[in-house]
Amino acid sequence: MDIVRILLALFLPPVAAFMQVNLTLHFWINVVLTLMGVFPGSVHALWLVVTKRTS
Repeated sequence: MDIVRILLALFLPPVAAFMQVNLTLHFWINVVLTLMGVFPGSVHALWLVVTKRTS
């Protein structure tokens, strides 16, 4: 399951963030970062997945 989340973090960062933390502040931060550019959103989503944040 982690491989799927890592791939989603690279290609669809908000989806990976949502799967990891649901509708918390980290999800909305990820949406804003992704709107600024896919790279910042991907980095944040990868950070959420790798550190196994839950909220």
